Parts: sequence; C-alpha cells; structure tokens
Amino acid sequence: MQRKTVVKINHNYTKNMATIILIHGSFGNPEENWFPWLKTELESSGHKVIAPTFPTPNNQSLDSWRQAWKNQKIILDQDTIFVGHSLGPVFIFDLLQNQQISNPIKASFLVAPFLSKLKNPDFDPVNKTFIENPINWQTVKQNCEVFKAYVSDNDPYVPMEISKEVTTNLNINPIIVNGAGHFNESAGYAKFPLLLKEILSVLEGSQ
Repeated sequence: MQRKTVVKINHNYTKNMATIILIHGSFGNPEENWFPWLKTELESSGHKVIAPTFPTPNNQSLDSWRQAWKNQKIILDQDTIFVGHSLGPVFIFDLLQNQQISNPIKASFLVAPFLSKLKNPDFDPVNKTFIENPINWQTVKQNCEVFKAYVSDNDPYVPMEISKEVTTNLNINPIIVNGAGHFNESAGYAKFPLLLKEILSVLEGSQ
C-alpha cells in the first residue's frame, strides 16, 4: 500500500501577532472562495482576522462601503495587514490614503486588482464610483510597507494588462499565477496556499 504524504504548515513560527483584514469584491462576500479557509488558517496561528461585509451589488458605492467600514471602528497600525480580492484592492487604496495612520501598516496583498473599467456590463456600473476616485499613490505607498499583487494569465473578468496598471503605479512586479482564473472557487480557489505562505513570510520578517 502506498503511503500518503501529508504536508503541514507550521503555524507556530510567526513572531508578531497581526490583525488581517479581508476585503471582498463586487457581488462577493466574506464567506466565499478562499476567504473562510484563509481566516481559519490565520486564526489558528493566533492572528486576529476581520472580514467585513460590504453592500453589493445593491447599494454598492464607494460612500456606502466607507460607511460600512466606519461602522467597524477598526484602527490601522503597524500590525495591520490588508488582503483584497478584485474590487477589494481599490477600496484598500482609498483607506490607505484617507484613514489616519500613525505608522505604515505591515502589508497589503492584492488579488486580481484593477483600476479601470472592465468592459463588463454587470461590473462596471457598480464599480464606477470606486474607479473614478482619484488615488494619491505617494500617500498610499507611504502608509504601507509591503505590497504584493497576484495576477492570473486567464482571468475572465480582469485582464492581466489591467491588473498590471496597479503594479506599475505601486512600482512592484506582479506575481503571475498560471491558470488561476479570477482566483475564485469556480477556478479551484477554495484554498490559496501561496497567499497564506507569503502572509506568514511577511509576518516572520523574511520578506
């Protein structure tokens, strides 16, 4: 009988406990795709994970999301990490440039990010106020120590060249993941081990 090899992630090596905030996208929620799995994995390492629910698609606007965020009463500091999917990164940029932040947050992980219209009649109307919001890139970069962006080469919603507009503005290289689709469950992303590994690496201080 062939013995199975089980690979376990060591959850005991992180030095600093962090607050990780998960920001979903349009038509999304914090209970879908890899969000629940990531939350469980990070909490098992002793970290605090916050996954707010934002209005979508009904009543979705930048102002309604700002109000939903305000209701959370979250303080951003050097132990904060953002993780955003799809529209989530655009909202993260808004928070980084408008929230009072005494020290830069630790990191922002951006999955399938975009700044422009997607030429999709379902998404462009609800995304309108977000992508029309001016971004002060200098302020955004000053308020976050590390940015990482994950881009798929076959995303059916966010073409790779649109995601690369984000990485160009941040002056970082995108992490291109082959065949990841939109990094959602229909593309096989009920789990996201690469993302978890790199979050833990940042917390360990090795990146």
